[in-house]
Amino acid sequence: MTNDSPWQSPGWQPSGNGDSSDPGGAPGASPGGYAPTPGQPAAGWTPPPKPGLIPLRPLDFGTILGGTFQVLRRNPRPTFGAALLINALVVIVTFGLTFGVSFWAVDRELRASADDLDAVSAGTVGLVILSGIIAVAVSLVAQAVLQGVIVLEVSRATLGEKLTLRALLARGRGRWGALIGWTALLSLALIIALTVLVLLIVGMAVATGPAGPFLAVGLGIIGGLGFAVIAAWLWIKLALVPTAIMLERLPLRAAIRRGWTLVAGHFWRTFGILLLVTVMVQIASGVVSFPFQLAVGFGGVLVNPAGDPTGSIALIIGSNVLLIAITVVIGAIGSVLLSSATALLYIDIRMRKEGLDLDLQRVVEERAAGLDPQDPYEAAARPDAPYGTPGGA
Repeated sequence: MTNDSPWQSPGWQPSGNGDSSDPGGAPGASPGGYAPTPGQPAAGWTPPPKPGLIPLRPLDFGTILGGTFQVLRRNPRPTFGAALLINALVVIVTFGLTFGVSFWAVDRELRASADDLDAVSAGTVGLVILSGIIAVAVSLVAQAVLQGVIVLEVSRATLGEKLTLRALLARGRGRWGALIGWTALLSLALIIALTVLVLLIVGMAVATGPAGPFLAVGLGIIGGLGFAVIAAWLWIKLALVPTAIMLERLPLRAAIRRGWTLVAGHFWRTFGILLLVTVMVQIASGVVSFPFQLAVGFGGVLVNPAGDPTGSIALIIGSNVLLIAITVVIGAIGSVLLSSATALLYIDIRMRKEGLDLDLQRVVEERAAGLDPQDPYEAAARPDAPYGTPGGA
């Protein structure tokens, strides 16, 4: 980092010895010994630069919230467009697998003889489970890729850059595997924890006699509340891990340590902002989708009062396609907003803890001077970062 003042705007030059009483200061010099160049107003302080999405200073709540929504408007193709495409692909793949496997399974059971029915039914259950696993895997990969794209977009937008989706995907080369692995690991841990809790509840209901159901209900309530609290705590403590994977290019274990360390001291602020964005997305989703659900419910009676089977089937298909399309659009917006808020929180915390705002300002100044500065986000840009070799898997 340079020794220039982090708040000094272009065009300001020091004068005198920096003392407000310095007689050698230029006429009209401001307190502190800074004199404006011709055409600049005389003032002692100017705000930090804002080359792109946010001003290069620690962010307040309003700036984070405003920047979260501005990500959608500033560069919509690689943000909203990518989210819409990815969510649509997930819905198509999931629906295609579910419908295709279900149709094929029913057809097999109808054609099976009485002797083969048990074997066919067992095979059907296995196929349904396998299709569900594939659908979940596709969803996890899509979610991880979308989050990585939004994180990269926010990091570059902060420096005033507008990259295409292809450029963002290329910029994350070598990190997608680690990000997908982290998403899968979290999902697997969640599934295992829920499975253990359900097995404990079922086991208590079966093994403790007449009082079992009551004890199982009590365990379910207490266990559910405890699970929710622990899950929320881990959600915040690990919220910045994907950002560390993508921007600092850290190995997975180092990224987990890094994300955990960054949140320390900023837990409740991070929790409040991410919770608020999540609630806003859920409320907006309900407000937008409710009228369509209502219209679908009453539309059947109005459009097809005679109850014609062909008309009913066409109405059901059309209404479900419409609701799916609305869900895809709302889901795309929500994914972008939540990922953007997380990326902005990461940048804000690093500004507060590590002076990232000064590094970002240095990069802007060096680029304006025609230089090729080092990426300020990467671990290699921090000489004191004991996180291993950047870019590891």
